[in-house]
Amino acid sequence: MAAASDDHLGFAPDDDAPVGYMKRTRDYYAAIGYTTPYRWAHYASAPFQPLNKPLSQSRIAIITTAAPFDPAKGDQGPGAKYNGGAKFYAVYDGDTSQPHDLRISHIAYDRIHTSATDSGTWFPLAQLKRLATEGKIGEVAPRFFGAPTNRSHRVTIDTDAPEILNRCRTDAVDAAVLVPNCPVCHQTVSLVARHLETNGIPTVVMGCAKDIVEHTAVPRFLFSDFPLGNSAGKPHDTASQALTLELALRVLETAPGPQTTVQSPLRWSADHAWKRDYSNADALSADELARLRREFDAQKEIAKGLRVA
Repeated sequence: MAAASDDHLGFAPDDDAPVGYMKRTRDYYAAIGYTTPYRWAHYASAPFQPLNKPLSQSRIAIITTAAPFDPAKGDQGPGAKYNGGAKFYAVYDGDTSQPHDLRISHIAYDRIHTSATDSGTWFPLAQLKRLATEGKIGEVAPRFFGAPTNRSHRVTIDTDAPEILNRCRTDAVDAAVLVPNCPVCHQTVSLVARHLETNGIPTVVMGCAKDIVEHTAVPRFLFSDFPLGNSAGKPHDTASQALTLELALRVLETAPGPQTTVQSPLRWSADHAWKRDYSNADALSADELARLRREFDAQKEIAKGLRVA
């Protein structure tokens, strides 16, 4: 309960703070019957590679956890339920000169407060091209790269991150913007950012799960306090998307050293109640938890079968 003096002092409510996704997801999976808590990647320091040239002369790549739409993989449309069959398990790339239909049905974004109707909120290619046209960056890299959302730290560190580094080097990338969606996505791109930075490519993560990114310890992070799935700005709000990417690039260029976090001034809404809903086991009945366990197990089997195939 708020103290009587809170209104007079102008204090924000105690729960109007970044969502603790690590604890929230641990509690959620424990509630649906998974008794072994997930070990989130944790580092106490981060590598740091300054930009070697001004942004206006730099070739910038996007690294995303979104997946190319495949009509053979079930419902991937706006508002689709979690679809394990739409996952991808190897790094992919795409030609940035062409249009792409990337979706996020395969990951656990916030399906209550956002419906994935605007890919500009998770894939800022249009905004990056605009900045290249305006001369604010040198150019967009010829390819963007897809990072698999992998729960295995070892696979991300030993396989996926080196593969992305190799492709960045092939394309002579000067710096990379990494855009995650779900909780594990934030860990994935953070591990990739660390690897790129260790090997000479400056990075900035733009994301919504502050605790996970900072726990992994990245060089630079632009935090947007939005529901998961909106790391690149608000849906159908080009001004928000433009500002979010411009802020991320400012962090890329001006961060004084590793583990620099900058919070976007944008707010999702005046009402912060949305922060209470994501994977909140305390708000679910026993029947709902049992149903969620069945659905999650079914999706795991679908994903397992596709991966083996």
